[in-house]
Amino acid sequence: MAKAIEAYRDERGNLHHSPASAIVADIAAALGRVGDEGGLTVGVAKLIMEKRAEIEQAFADYDALEKAADGLAEVIEHPARKSAAAR
Repeated sequence: MAKAIEAYRDERGNLHHSPASAIVADIAAALGRVGDEGGLTVGVAKLIMEKRAEIEQAFADYDALEKAADGLAEVIEHPARKSAAAR
């Protein structure tokens, strides 16, 4: 008798047995070919999943630094350095 199963579809339409597997496939597709013949892509995608918390924290830190930098004036070469360079 046929049975219904739960499956997860990645962005390319391929079915996977777990949500993690589908997400790894999507990340691998986003990365494109990494290494000779793309042999590293799936491994890198799995590593991204394993290190998700650290990666998300890094992006949160980056976003906070970018937001803080928006409020800073552009750094212009100090006048004393300009005159020293002209000598």
